[in-house]
Parts: sequence; structure tokens; C-alpha cells
Amino acid sequence: MTRGKIMLVGLGPGSVEHMSGRARAAIAEADTIIGYVTYIRLVADLVEGKEVVKKSMTEELDRAIEALDRARQGRKVALISSGDAGVYGMAGPTFEVLFQAGWTPPTGQPGDIEVEIVPGASALNTCAALVGAPLTHDFCAISLSDLLTPWPVIARRLNAAAAADFVVALYNPKSGRRSRQIVEAQRLFLAHRRPDTPVAIVKSAYRPRQRIEFTTLDRMTACEIGMLSTVLIGNSNTFVREGLMVTPRGYANKYDVESGAARDGEKAGRSLSTGLDGWLEALRASGESVDELARRHGLPADYIAATLADTNDDAAASAEDAAVA
Repeated sequence: MTRGKIMLVGLGPGSVEHMSGRARAAIAEADTIIGYVTYIRLVADLVEGKEVVKKSMTEELDRAIEALDRARQGRKVALISSGDAGVYGMAGPTFEVLFQAGWTPPTGQPGDIEVEIVPGASALNTCAALVGAPLTHDFCAISLSDLLTPWPVIARRLNAAAAADFVVALYNPKSGRRSRQIVEAQRLFLAHRRPDTPVAIVKSAYRPRQRIEFTTLDRMTACEIGMLSTVLIGNSNTFVREGLMVTPRGYANKYDVESGAARDGEKAGRSLSTGLDGWLEALRASGESVDELARRHGLPADYIAATLADTNDDAAASAEDAAVA
């Protein structure tokens, strides 16, 4: 019996030139193509002569079940997602269905089903490439869809990301039935960010109806936003210049950008003077209480207390070693 195979294929943004060679090869190799109808349309010229199973937006589990059924028949199935199959894509629900059915990785036995994940560029990558360099420092992605995730969970994540000064990519920001979630996200961010924080809204990246709009945090909800949009919210250092959204990596903290020379008190290849070691030294020298330090740095008091205790223990051990020597 021919071994069945499920290939979880990330199409990237959807344009053929931005699709990986392996993604195209996987589609060519497949007997059956399964996917959301819009994604099928993106690769219409690649699936001629194959069995094509089209599903609607909310039928992710049905897609995975169809893929498993075909693979059990010994067929090679390409289960396609836009972007990357592992980022809000079909990889997760497919493995849930597989494990529920008792699947295990192939061991060479008859009837084994092979699974391959073919990565693709996710929306945050493609949208960032179109607007500049907004993700060159720490960032995170949060979906505003509450179809499967409770809103309090989403709200806590939004609040934490906003407070921690992450650049944030908002997926699934708004739909015909979900119009308030983006407003609530804005409300949470405005509690921690300046109103003029740069925001980029990209719709249908690298597709025929691509649209890019630069705005600010306080004005973003007045912009055109839908399910085909990705919203990129900058951090406290992000700026827009000459039509490009850029988040500095932090080189200016350490070097003179024009000359490339390290600033006073800094050394190339070493942690910042305000890095962990320098920060701990400053804590010890501050004379402030743990609670005062916690409030000033926005960190849990028990974290600061434990860190200082570890540092004091290390210092005592070092002194003891030196005395013995």
C-alpha cells in the first residue's frame, strides 16, 4: 500500500514569486489540494488536473479531517495555508486531528502517514518588508479573533505586550461581525503608549488589491481595517521617515552612529553598561528599598529581591574563594 502523506504548505503572501520552491514542488507532488477557497484561488494555475477540495473560512477542522481521510487512502495531500502553516495556520488543527485519531510519526509500517510542514513567510514578515524595518527589535504577534480564544485572555496579552514596549503585529483585527476588538486593543495600547506611536496597516500584501496606510495609534481605528489587514504597532522608539517605518535596534545606545566608535563607558562586544551586570550594580548602589526599585523599574518585587540575593551570594562566594587562595 502506498504511504499517504500530508504536506502542510505555507504559501507566503500568495504571489507565486514569493512562494518557496518547496511549496511549489509540494503542490506539484500532491494528488489532492485542500484549502480555504481564497487560498485555492491564489494557486489556481498550479492545481490543474488535481482533486481540489475547497472549504470555507470556519471549517479548519473539516479541512484537517479531509486531509487525514485522503492520506489514509494512500494519497498525497497538500493542505494549504496563506503565510506560514504554523502561524495561525493549518499545522495546529491538523496535528490535533491526527493525535486524536491515534497518529504517530512513521515507523516503516504499512499504512503509516507522513507529515511534512513546508514553511512560508507569515503576514508579519511580508507586511514589514513592505513598510520598512519595523521588526528589527523585539516584537510579538497577537490575534484579535475571539472565535476560539476568550477575550480576557486576548486583553491580558495585549496589555502585557503594550506595557512591555513590544512592536506588535495584530492578526485578524476586524471582520464584519467583529468590529469592536480593534477598538479595545487601541484602548489598551493607549494606556501605555503615546498617541502618536506609529502604526502601519497593510491589506492584502503582495496581492492585486494591496493597500498600505501609515497612521498613529490614536487614529488607527478610523482607517480601513478588515480581515485581510495586518496592523503593525510600533514601540516607543519606532519612527516613520521618508515613507518607511523603522524600529531602531539600539546601536545608538552604544555607538556613535556616524563614526561607529563605542560611546564612553561602553565596549564593543560586551553588554551595555545598563545591561544585566551594570543594572545589578546600580541597584545595589542605589540605597533604595526593594519595593522602591520594583516601582521604578516596573518589575515584581520578589524578582528584584531574589536577583539581589543571588548577586550577594555570588559576591560572598567569590570573597571566600579569594580568602582561601
